[in-house]
Amino acid sequence: MTSPSSILSEEEFQCSICLDIFTRPVSTPCGHNFCMECIEGYWDSTAVCQCPLCKETFHRRPVLRVNTFIAGMAEQLKKMSLSPPEERSTQPGEVPCDFCTGRKLRAVKSCLVCMASYCQIHLEPHQRVGTMKTHILIEPVSNIEDRLCKKHHRVLELFCIQDQICVCQFCSETDHHRHATVSLEKECRRKKAQLRETEAEVQQKIQDRLKKLEEIRQVVELSRLGAQREAEDSEQVFRALVCSIVRSQAELLELIEEKHRVVARRAEGLIEQLEQEITELEKRRTELEQLSHTEDHIYFLQSLPALRSPSPSKDWADVTVTSDLSLENLRSVVSKLEATLREELNSLHGIELKRIQQCAVDVTLDPNTAHPLLILSEDGKQVRMGNKRQAIPDNPERFNHVVNVLGKENFSSGRHYWEVEVGEKIEWDLGVARESINRKGAITLSHERGYWSLVLRNGDEYWANANPPVLLPLSLKPQKVGVFVDYDGGQVSFYNVEARSHIYTFTDTFTEKLYPYFSPYCNVGFKNTAPLIISPVRHCYIPILL
Repeated sequence: MTSPSSILSEEEFQCSICLDIFTRPVSTPCGHNFCMECIEGYWDSTAVCQCPLCKETFHRRPVLRVNTFIAGMAEQLKKMSLSPPEERSTQPGEVPCDFCTGRKLRAVKSCLVCMASYCQIHLEPHQRVGTMKTHILIEPVSNIEDRLCKKHHRVLELFCIQDQICVCQFCSETDHHRHATVSLEKECRRKKAQLRETEAEVQQKIQDRLKKLEEIRQVVELSRLGAQREAEDSEQVFRALVCSIVRSQAELLELIEEKHRVVARRAEGLIEQLEQEITELEKRRTELEQLSHTEDHIYFLQSLPALRSPSPSKDWADVTVTSDLSLENLRSVVSKLEATLREELNSLHGIELKRIQQCAVDVTLDPNTAHPLLILSEDGKQVRMGNKRQAIPDNPERFNHVVNVLGKENFSSGRHYWEVEVGEKIEWDLGVARESINRKGAITLSHERGYWSLVLRNGDEYWANANPPVLLPLSLKPQKVGVFVDYDGGQVSFYNVEARSHIYTFTDTFTEKLYPYFSPYCNVGFKNTAPLIISPVRHCYIPILL
């Protein structure tokens, strides 16, 4: 077998004159080798016949003959330089031939017996050494030692199913003799089949994540468009409010100025009268003073009665001029602003409800949760109070004391909306409940106990079951109630659908599944017999995004 010591070196087969691989190589008496044409041309150009390398002089021009061994080796090197792709030089990541020197060729096979890798040129002499049965050739690998058993130094050719490791034949007969073993080829086929399944799963996960990525990007884009639309709506609302405030302020200033003008005109008239009377009184005072200095007794007594008679002057004791400090005008203007603001808020609530209605879901009542006194419609959209208990199993999901029922659907993320017709009922409950609520015995409605609900009692008392409960003074009695759940945002809101107005919003943090919650409440005196009806949402197809 060829050993690494016999590796061909391209430098050793180069002519020192032309610096190329030998062509018709010859040897001089001093032992150096040259191409025949090169050495003869060299000697023809010099007066002295000597070796170009060692400068040994030959008295007689040597007779040169082609060295067939060197010529054969040189020919192999020339073939290697013109080798096909499988004999090309090693590229990064490829296995080099262990027997090439200088320019390493790419290995085409590795031998597990010889523990070496061979290019196409060196593989042929390797195969001629002994028979092919003495060699185990595999695709070229760089870590041939990993293919051998560390304990027995034998080729790994079996796979232990129990220990999930590669073993040699000796291992299967000793340490693993009680274990099931299969050929490496068979195990590879099985593992490759599993690998294909894993690849398919990974590919599916990639597709799922790409889809989710696209969904998230779409949500971000929708959020951007929604934020832009909301900014435009808010700008419009605030612009209207600012205009209303400026207009109201101008009206108030005009009222104040007009009131001041009225006061000023009245004061001017009074001042004119007062000044006239003062002039007349000053004249009488002067006459009285002159009369008091007269020495004519007859004139004095005759003139005094006329001067002492009361003058036709006005009684000014009750005459006042006051500046009106009342805030009635300001109060009136502010009241108008309040009404305008309320109108704008109602407009916003209408826009909000339109947006929320885009989150409509199909809600159906769950008969497995309904109290035995409740009667559900076949389509699961209506519930009313019955007259007697039904003979139905008291399963863990069912309410057995209060007349409640839950929806089949549950929510653990996202936004959801549905509408319920309450009509002229005088008592009812609506909202959502968490999955772990107590369904047996008496129940207290509060968000701390897992209920976020709106209730009607006594025909006109609307309560939000917060802690403490909140009485809601509704001016309009809702005929249809919208329920909106924003699980991630932690909100449960209620709306008067017809009035397109907001009723109440709970704010909380949700950690469990939420279920729609309904109660037609008790039928006292047969005044509350109408059912609660889950009605389809009339979508408003508008370009308004949540």
